[in-house]
Amino acid sequence: MDFELTAEQREIQGLAREFARDEIEPHAAQWDRDHGFPRDLLDRLGGVGLLGVCVPEEHAGGGADFLSYVLVLEELSRADAGVGVTVAVHTSACTLPILAFGTPEQRSRFVPPLARGEAIGAFALTESGSGSDAAAMQSRAEPDDGGWRLSGAKQWITNGGFGGVILLFARTDPATQGARGISAFLVDGGEVEVTHEAEKLGLNSSQTVDLALDGVHVDGDRLLHEEGQGFRVAMATLDGGRIGIAAQAVGIAQAGFDVAREYAKERQAFGRRIGEFEAIQWKLADMSTEIDAARLLTYRAAWLKEQGKPHTEAGAKAKLFASEVARRQTSEAIQILGGYGYTKEFPVERYYRDAKVTEIYEGTSEIQRLVIAREILGGLRS
Repeated sequence: MDFELTAEQREIQGLAREFARDEIEPHAAQWDRDHGFPRDLLDRLGGVGLLGVCVPEEHAGGGADFLSYVLVLEELSRADAGVGVTVAVHTSACTLPILAFGTPEQRSRFVPPLARGEAIGAFALTESGSGSDAAAMQSRAEPDDGGWRLSGAKQWITNGGFGGVILLFARTDPATQGARGISAFLVDGGEVEVTHEAEKLGLNSSQTVDLALDGVHVDGDRLLHEEGQGFRVAMATLDGGRIGIAAQAVGIAQAGFDVAREYAKERQAFGRRIGEFEAIQWKLADMSTEIDAARLLTYRAAWLKEQGKPHTEAGAKAKLFASEVARRQTSEAIQILGGYGYTKEFPVERYYRDAKVTEIYEGTSEIQRLVIAREILGGLRS
């Protein structure tokens, strides 16, 4: 058992940390207020290879492993979780499914522009009436002149307004209900209409929109995997995506801890630095311990995925634990800073707002517990 990162993993981690420190962290508070970051940030991320870290070199990627990608997400999210989720959805929820389920022609056509950042990927599964119950979607795909005509609406779509590539799910067999009859399509972002941009509690620098499709035609070669197998694509994508969200949560929690620790070393109260008080020491000790545990769960899940081993349970455990650690420990960071923690003079209030959604998207904590329970009980239902 070896807990050391390889030289290549350390190099990629260092690159992401340096980029985040120099190009993201100084602007994160302003991007939170502006509700967005400049589009050229994604060009720069693509230019240094951080949008295609784990994409094979033959498809214009970095050729690194999945753990290296998780390290990148952790570092980016430590600086700005909105940037982190943008990269996570782009990579885990769009680029990697094309590599896993696409034809050779689809991989060669769509993946290189995504890996270079020339196109930004999105994942359109959720609808207003089908969140956790994704199989209840109502979007339709009807045969149309050798292709398909898509109609429906999608909600909470990260990156949906960038006009790139959208991995979109619709029902191709209206006679079936539930997971059967759902198919996956690769849709050009410019073909769909952005109908609403969400005002969110946190992750304000990231883009979250609603989309509408009114008879959008796509050619037959835009079908990803087999007709009627879209739900399988979606669930496999979420298995890996949850690991990325766990990494995001670890990055947010680490950022909160870093600020709280430095504050405890400097802040004076009753003639002493507050870090000398046992109450603060215990808080920091618990924070550090839980963050380390969340990180190890996340890295284990990433390693299992990279090895081609079953990782559904491990990914769900990582996301469940890391997201709750992020919410809990960013709250503790605010407590350590006291009144300052509740103001925008320090970033911990932003970390707290950003942390909450990691318990919701890519499967709520309640869904993660269901996933874990079914895995450990051998598929038994409640």
